[in-house]
Order: sequence, then C-alpha cells, then structure tokens
Amino acid sequence: MAGGLQDDDLSESHEINVTPFIDVMLVLLIIFMVAAPLSTVDVPVDLPVSAAQPAKKPDKPLYVTLKSDLSLAVGNDMVLWGGLAQALDVQTQNDRNKRVFLRADKTVPYGELIRLMDALRQAGYVKVALVGLEGVPGRASSAPPAAPTSPSGTAAAPASAPALPSSTPAAPVSATSP
Repeated sequence: MAGGLQDDDLSESHEINVTPFIDVMLVLLIIFMVAAPLSTVDVPVDLPVSAAQPAKKPDKPLYVTLKSDLSLAVGNDMVLWGGLAQALDVQTQNDRNKRVFLRADKTVPYGELIRLMDALRQAGYVKVALVGLEGVPGRASSAPPAAPTSPSGTAAAPASAPALPSSTPAAPVSATSP
C-alpha cells in the first residue's frame, strides 16, 4: 500500500539539531560586539609614552582626563573645574580612598597637570596614578632620536627604524600626590 506507515517512520532519530544552538550563539556574538565598545573610555586624548613596566589595572578604574584644551572629564562625562569634587564623589560614592587614574594630553602644560593634582588633593583624593602609553624600554618619548654623527661630522645612518609605541594604555605609573 502506497502511503502506509512503515517501521522506519516511527523510529527515533538520535541526531542533535544544532540550528537553535548556532542561532543563540550568533545572537550572543552580536550582543557582545555591540556592548564591548561601550565599556571603554571614549574621551580622545593624546597620551605621552612611558617605558615603565605595566602594573595591574583594577576592574573598573576611575579616569580623570585633562584634554589639550584644558577641559576635564570624569569617566566619559565632561565636568567643569569647579564641579570636579562633586563629580568624583558621585562616581566613587564618597570613597576617598579609591585610586584615581589621571590621563592628560601630552600637550598639556606641566603647571596645569599640577593644578589638577592639587584640585584632586583638595577634594580628598590623594591616591592618584598617572596613565601613559606603553613604549619602547629605555625611551620615554615618541619623538624619533636625533641622527648620530660620525667623527667626520656627517650624519650616520640609523641602525634600525624607531619602534612605534603601542596604542594600548599602560597600567598607571604610581604617582601618589604628597
């Protein structure tokens, strides 16, 4: 009889259907791809290069950023100089023992950096760490070295091209303000 049931039609299939599993994994991949850039600090700043060994970074660091135009940001939020203490208190829930990571553009004058460190100290935050970019050990600036001269006074060819600094932020250099 054509269309009748056979014994093979009623037997169980022991194969795993992986299509729903793949669908769930693709959705999770998309969610993480969208969420990952949102969890980073997006205040653009040109950091100086440091040759110090990176230290361990906490899970949720609190960044205070001093931009080249001398504007301030706590995390991703722009704040006025007068509102720095209140913004830090909100971010740390008044925990003045929390370490503050200070990021400053390399074009910021040294006096302005000290002014910011004084403002942090006056607000009660004395655990301050400076953040820089990882660089080549033995060289603390990103400027290429001057060409060495030979005894005859002519410039000698460099032995190798200077290495560029890494674009990942280095762990902070401990610089607790007095």
